[in-house]
Amino acid sequence: MQFNEINPSPRLLMCPGPVAAEPRVLRAMATPIIGQFDPEFTAMMNETMEMERRLFQTKNKQTYLVDTTSRGGLETILTGAICPGDKVLVPAYGRFGYLQAEILERCGADITIIEREWGTVFDPQEIEDALKKDSYKAVALVHGETSTSLMQPLEEIGAICERYGALLIVDAVATLGGAEVKVDEWKLSACIAGTQKCISAPSGSALVTYNDAVSEIANKRKRVEKGIRTEADVEGELTRIPSNYLDMAQLEDYWSPRRLNHHTEATSMQYAVHEALRCIMQETLEARFARHKLNDKALTAGLQAMGLTIFGDIDNKMPVVTAINIPEGVNGKDIRGMLLNDFGIEIATSFGPLDGKILRIGNMGYSSQKCNILILLSALEAVMLKNGAKVTTGEAVSAALDVYHAAEK
Repeated sequence: MQFNEINPSPRLLMCPGPVAAEPRVLRAMATPIIGQFDPEFTAMMNETMEMERRLFQTKNKQTYLVDTTSRGGLETILTGAICPGDKVLVPAYGRFGYLQAEILERCGADITIIEREWGTVFDPQEIEDALKKDSYKAVALVHGETSTSLMQPLEEIGAICERYGALLIVDAVATLGGAEVKVDEWKLSACIAGTQKCISAPSGSALVTYNDAVSEIANKRKRVEKGIRTEADVEGELTRIPSNYLDMAQLEDYWSPRRLNHHTEATSMQYAVHEALRCIMQETLEARFARHKLNDKALTAGLQAMGLTIFGDIDNKMPVVTAINIPEGVNGKDIRGMLLNDFGIEIATSFGPLDGKILRIGNMGYSSQKCNILILLSALEAVMLKNGAKVTTGEAVSAALDVYHAAEK
């Protein structure tokens, strides 16, 4: 019996994740393995934590990686910070707000969901009004809702939560590395991101950061497993964290100078994230965010020149994801299929009430390049025409180029 060599077709990933990994990241993953407690490796872990702090714009001591996908990072923080019976407010304006509620339900939280129509975001006053009505341990909120392409402004919400004694736990999976995430300035209690989007590494690590208040909760729930426990490891007074693997308190010790032997490190993913973060630091945050904004502006101009309409509240659109309404009489699956099969370009549809109604285009990390935007616009115009859409021809790429040329002056 013969098995196929892994040799995937060339793809231009213009979906909201995963996106193309930095070539330097892929090269780093081929680096020889060394032991997880080798001084060279632990020194690299310390560098990773410091680069994460700069990206999250925080001084939080507890800033590290979890060997899991971004969803596992959400579970780590939510199941560690929230005890059974704790009241949590979940403002949901798309699929991933409901995911937070799902995780919280599974760890026994008493959740209250307030909802916004998909394609809109919350006014901070709406969240404050909800906090006035009841006492909550935390607010769990998505920063960039990729299912709708909308980004929730956070500048005022952290201060509101602080006034009412609630933690603010933020899912920044889709925004970190492509848009500003100011953990300390915005008073975020905890923040979670993944590697497969704007960080431009393969999926497989979650970046987390949280403040002392969250760390204190986790350590009050601490139970170091018996086989590695010492006399100094006293059981916490609160309910034990339900997961051993995603145990915040033990993960803290793993990343601390103690180097608790909690799990075997995913060495190659550590290499990948370290290199991805190094690339971000080399580019600088200012330049990286400006690059995403410029490419987003050019993409939006091109789509609108083609006669396509942008979905949702454009004033609060993510700079790294753009959703377009599928033209009347056009099948979105046919558009995506032709883009993939004829051009090797992948974009996405959406979920739930938006499935089959919008198409989502990613502009993330290494995929966020001028040439990619221009190629996508050209291919999309051809595919729309082949599928009977009434679009303006010959204007999309020109409109995008106008944006780029204006920026160069």
